[in-house]
Amino acid sequence: MHLFLQLLLILVLVISLLFLIQKTRKDVTKQPPGPPRLPLIGNLHQFPSSCPHLWLHELSKKYGPLIFLKLGFISTLVVSSARMAKQVMKTQDQTFCSRPSLAAQRKLSYNALDVVFAPYGGCWKQLKKICVLHLFSSKKVQSFSSVRQEEVCEMMKEISRLSGEGRVVDLSEMMMSLTCTVICRIAFGKRYDGVTSRCRWSFRDLLKDAQVMLATLSFSDYFPGMGWIDKLTGMSARLDKVFMELNNFYEEIIEEHLNTIEPMAKSGQEDIVDVLLKLQREGSLGFDITTDHIKAILMNIIVGATETTTATVVWVMTELMRNPEAMKRLQEETRTFMMRKKTSDMMIKGEDFEKLVYLKAVVKETMRLHPAAPLLIPRETIGKCVIEGYEIQEKTLVFVNAWAIGRDPEFWENPEEFTPERFLSDKAVDFRGQDFELIPFGSGRRICPGMQMGLAMVELALVNLIGLFDWALPAGMEEENLDLNMLPGIAVHKEIPLRLIAMKFCC
Repeated sequence: MHLFLQLLLILVLVISLLFLIQKTRKDVTKQPPGPPRLPLIGNLHQFPSSCPHLWLHELSKKYGPLIFLKLGFISTLVVSSARMAKQVMKTQDQTFCSRPSLAAQRKLSYNALDVVFAPYGGCWKQLKKICVLHLFSSKKVQSFSSVRQEEVCEMMKEISRLSGEGRVVDLSEMMMSLTCTVICRIAFGKRYDGVTSRCRWSFRDLLKDAQVMLATLSFSDYFPGMGWIDKLTGMSARLDKVFMELNNFYEEIIEEHLNTIEPMAKSGQEDIVDVLLKLQREGSLGFDITTDHIKAILMNIIVGATETTTATVVWVMTELMRNPEAMKRLQEETRTFMMRKKTSDMMIKGEDFEKLVYLKAVVKETMRLHPAAPLLIPRETIGKCVIEGYEIQEKTLVFVNAWAIGRDPEFWENPEEFTPERFLSDKAVDFRGQDFELIPFGSGRRICPGMQMGLAMVELALVNLIGLFDWALPAGMEEENLDLNMLPGIAVHKEIPLRLIAMKFCC
């Protein structure tokens, strides 16, 4: 206890000194409006750890589309309208296109050697080029169609089995299992249903731990230079543990690929690790890809793709169960497509879904109401700029509230209602980064490079879920199943798992 009091006294003295230094600086900038701040901690005491996009949305109703916060010593800008998002992601994109150096993200990305959390610069440009040209191109996405189809077919068989036994289908669990399996096959060339040979934890546990850590801000993020407090709280130890487990997992995967006599490419299925190792060997990009680069990119893929795809499909099914007319219309469209394709009764194969216009409208409407990453990935300014007459300083943390933008009553009619029909006109907005009213994948330089890969998985899963089965709520579970409460995290999932009764559709 005596040692604790000494440490507490030292902490108070250090923070007080920093506060006095900060107060002596002459601040002549015109900042955006925001809630009152306390000395030292600013608005940190108000900032919720769970679902901050909801709190920030309420603030925007009072203070407007640009809000200034102080989170500890970190100046923070919150963007909550399409017009302001266009300023940040297009007009002044180069100023706003970097990333903050946050402890967990920096650690798990091998000091920002990835494409998601890397600061803007030459290294990031090369990594994005690799992703766009070699990992997530249209040709590459199409090359994995058989993997997606095989695994969705297996899920359909499992749902059919549960349906025949009269058992409840846990769609949240089933979608997570599906996306984990697909991503493992695409990224590593194999399934990871159980534990790895070197470690005692499952792939699913790794994803969960990584998701939690990436969404957790450390004390040192708010008060730079005070990382020693994270050691006292145990935050650093937890982060180190997750990092080591992930690192062991990556090394096992890479070692298996290096020791494989016949590369996967020769068997007709080249996975992402194959591609990265080949680029590393060839050295033809004018950029040295290290093993840490490969590990960091794998982290982006396994965490980002699995979490966002699962969340999106579950939110779509939740909204359809809440809106029976939309479900009926989508079933009619999907089953007409199924009859025309003369598909088998266990799988709607192929990914030629361009004519399924209502399906695409349903997905867009769900992403408007439930973007998988409501605050996107935080940005950081690389220089001073002016927006709407307000001066934004260099190294300002920037949150773009995609959740609030999708519910802006100035643009969306009846914004809280699930109305896919709003996306059926020729002039309807799209989510590919040019219409800032709908930005679930972001926009500008930092738009998600894996967008096509994710959409292909979402559409294939939904076509089969809707086309092959009718769905009903379990008796006595109506309100619980259709609750829209959210779990915290970078990717926001439905808090209560979606459990439904499946009834096989007979043509």
